[in-house]
Amino acid sequence: MRKPARSVQLRKISHQNAGVDCAFVGALSSGFCNWLIDFTYADTENRTYRTSRGTTHTECRIDPMRNNSSQTLPRYGKACARLYVGGTRRVSQCHNITK
Repeated sequence: MRKPARSVQLRKISHQNAGVDCAFVGALSSGFCNWLIDFTYADTENRTYRTSRGTTHTECRIDPMRNNSSQTLPRYGKACARLYVGGTRRVSQCHNITK
């Protein structure tokens, strides 16, 4: 007798974007220069298993923004957006991916 196939629950992220919505911080200076936004995905043990690398933008912006394609994740954990300015990580925002 054959065992029934196991149901696999997919963790689908249909839309993803990240940006700076407090433009007054950037407006206090020339904005954010040489910036990029990466999306990272980590398991429940906080091990990063996937990174969607952003493009470095050499122009200065007060409102950097990046959209990302949909993702189907193989495991639970977290999805993070990370803003880098001049090669230094300035801020991260993460969301837990749970049942």
